[in-house]
Amino acid sequence: MQRPVFAANWKMNHGPSDARAFMRSFLAHFARRTDRQVIFFPPAVTLTTVLEMIKERQDILVGVQNIHWEDKGAFTGELSAGMARDAGATVALVGHSERRNIFGETDEQTGLKVAAAVRAGLTPMLCVGETLEEREQGRTEQVVLRQLRAGIANIDPHHVATTLVAYEPVWAIGTGRTATPDDAGVIHVLIRQELVGLLGERGNAIPICYGGSANRGNASALLAAPEVDGLLVGGASLDAEGWSSIVRT
Repeated sequence: MQRPVFAANWKMNHGPSDARAFMRSFLAHFARRTDRQVIFFPPAVTLTTVLEMIKERQDILVGVQNIHWEDKGAFTGELSAGMARDAGATVALVGHSERRNIFGETDEQTGLKVAAAVRAGLTPMLCVGETLEEREQGRTEQVVLRQLRAGIANIDPHHVATTLVAYEPVWAIGTGRTATPDDAGVIHVLIRQELVGLLGERGNAIPICYGGSANRGNASALLAAPEVDGLLVGGASLDAEGWSSIVRT
């Protein structure tokens, strides 16, 4: 059994001042551990603040919430993977449902972003998941596999084996509705089967996290579901004490 991954996606919350206070509190509640991986995805303007706060804690990683697929150029407001890596990030979220459904990010673009992350030496965390409409139409498996395949289409199997995957049903993100452990387990098994089919035994080593209204009340049950290797948490990661409780699960 691999060590669980606990990833905090702060979205558009916690500027540098708030982040500094958050990290002081979190680090006071969460001592160094080697049996789990903790990742923070702060806003881009807060990245260096979080890195500064954890400089003595090599057990914690920091990533960015989004990257552009080009290495440089006239893309006002965008962040390249190379810039993120130079600033100290080691992980990049790719294809989060809000990027797909609010900003119109396509499957093709997620594939380009995963490739850009790999080129820059970042570990991509590829997010996949269906909308409520797609779920009600019985298309969950089709959508998840399509997004997964597109996301890894531009990298070789060696690099696929070093990615992270997050299943986040769109209908459960920020709604208070959560997939049951059984719901999550079914899709996580599907993703695992696809990865093993592509990579053989190496596909078993890729962490698959669940994201979608996960909190300290349901964290244990979700982590006990088949092939759920961790949690990608949004709103419940914004409170330092609450987040420290989740990562100690």
